[in-house]
Amino acid sequence: MNLLPVGIRSLAVSFPSITRTNDYYRENYPELVAQAEQKTLSKVFSTNKSSSGNQFDQKMIPYLTDPFRGTVKRRVFAPGESALTISDQAAQEAIAAAKLTAKDIDLMLVSTIFTDQLGPGNAAFLAEKLGLQGAAWNLESTCSSAVAALQTASSMVQAGQYKNVLVVICTNYSPLSDPQDTLSFLSGDGAGAVVVSQLKPDQGVLGTKILNTACTCNTFYNEITLDAQNNPRIYIRAAKGTGKVLSDTAAEFLQRCCQGAVEAAGVTLKDIDFFAFNTPTAWYIDVCVKALGIDRDRTINLNDRYANIGPTFPFANLYHAAESGKIKENDLVLVYTIGSVSNAGACVMRWGDVAISYHSTVNSYQLVAS
Repeated sequence: MNLLPVGIRSLAVSFPSITRTNDYYRENYPELVAQAEQKTLSKVFSTNKSSSGNQFDQKMIPYLTDPFRGTVKRRVFAPGESALTISDQAAQEAIAAAKLTAKDIDLMLVSTIFTDQLGPGNAAFLAEKLGLQGAAWNLESTCSSAVAALQTASSMVQAGQYKNVLVVICTNYSPLSDPQDTLSFLSGDGAGAVVVSQLKPDQGVLGTKILNTACTCNTFYNEITLDAQNNPRIYIRAAKGTGKVLSDTAAEFLQRCCQGAVEAAGVTLKDIDFFAFNTPTAWYIDVCVKALGIDRDRTINLNDRYANIGPTFPFANLYHAAESGKIKENDLVLVYTIGSVSNAGACVMRWGDVAISYHSTVNSYQLVAS
């Protein structure tokens, strides 16, 4: 059966206005930085430096003397900014880049790593801001939400259920990161949006492979506590042994998903022109390059620019790659994501004439001092 060529028609990203450097922590939390090796970040990302370690551990070794584990910058919310505000901006720009209006969007899929309110996700709230009249629902698979949403959206358009599907992915780690926990060193915020529609023949999504990551259950979890004003707060925590689970499973999930996706697409890894990996740590790109045996210049690493932006990485990677000319029309692109307590997934697509929103907030920022 010949399926309609469906894929990304337009792409936009949006980031908060504050860029927080490592100097922010050195000036405001000097004791935290000094005691980093006794805190969560060290417990999650540490190794015995044994030469017999796996690929993840081996690539991590050069970063163990750095209390920030290679993280350089992270974009975080300023007062008045939220997951909803940056999601709204990315969504509006993706719609405009596609030369559409809100009335042309039949369905919106929204994934926010944590919602702005306790309870339902941001889909209905974002639909209200955008003035959408069609369906809008939440779809969540933690850091693999973008791949899951792309597969869902493309399938819906191919089935004739919808014509234009807006996918909005948002990461809002900073409000859920305890400033007294070194895990906050890795955490950033950001949003991305794409419009999925019918494309030219042979373009769009060609194959997808998604596997559940049930083996990572009970690694990261959420804890409700009280802040200094006795207001309830939810913080991300890491359980003991999390680092070992992540390092032991990283290469296997990567290889199985990527191989499954290229087989579904009828191509090989050698045929892929560009790889977009989520890079939650500074060394994760090296793990991916080594495990798949590919050239480093066929991918991109945004960790030093945004830290860990989890589910937003795929759209941010594709945006920067397209903007810089690393991706061109008709290139074969593979996107891979790994999400704890959710799924790992890979998607192969033939890049179309994707409209990039050059109004996206990727360059305007202010530095935070003490």
